[in-house]
Amino acid sequence: MTSLSHPSSAGMALIEKYFSDFTPVQRQQLQRLESLYREWNEKINVISRKDIDALYEKHVLHSLSIAAIFSFAAGSSVLDLGTGGGFPGIPLAIYFPAVRFHLVDSIAKKLKVVEAIAEQLGLQNVTVQHTRVEEIKGKQVDYVVSRAVAPLGDLWRWSKPLLRTRSSVEGNNAPTGLICLKGGDLAAEIQQSGTRPHSVDIHTLFREEFFREKYLLYVQR
Repeated sequence: MTSLSHPSSAGMALIEKYFSDFTPVQRQQLQRLESLYREWNEKINVISRKDIDALYEKHVLHSLSIAAIFSFAAGSSVLDLGTGGGFPGIPLAIYFPAVRFHLVDSIAKKLKVVEAIAEQLGLQNVTVQHTRVEEIKGKQVDYVVSRAVAPLGDLWRWSKPLLRTRSSVEGNNAPTGLICLKGGDLAAEIQQSGTRPHSVDIHTLFREEFFREKYLLYVQR
């Protein structure tokens, strides 16, 4: 058991308030996130100074809201569009070790951090690609995930060509589609997108104040 003096102990307590079925390897990987991100953030700033102190709430737990709703079956493939510092891709790759995650961003220095952290954690199910998502050709995945990268209409336009018409594996609890994390009043954005997403209020999953007006949107392929 982790000592209460460990810097990530409070963060892990928050994660385990909502998720309790981690293997020892997964728990160790999650615990290491804070020290790894602090170390890399000193070299390449991928997380704001104020957010690094709330890494587990604002980044890790927020990313795992997808895992609270979606159960990705072993062998599924997920593309993280505009992964930035590795969210939601890295926490989801820890949670779903039998799922392949492809993390894409147009900023090379951020991907350097993501690739290094994935390697340091021993994540065998993560690949990265330095590109603009609209330039990806010939790749098909079961799901696209994204966090506050662009308007929903753009996300859907970029995602649709990458999504299989049906999942490549059995056992997923939802058809192929786009899953994105967004905040605020989304009515106009959704209307302009031309999509009809399923919306989940994340504050109904996680009761912390940070998750008020935070939403998970799912657009089925």
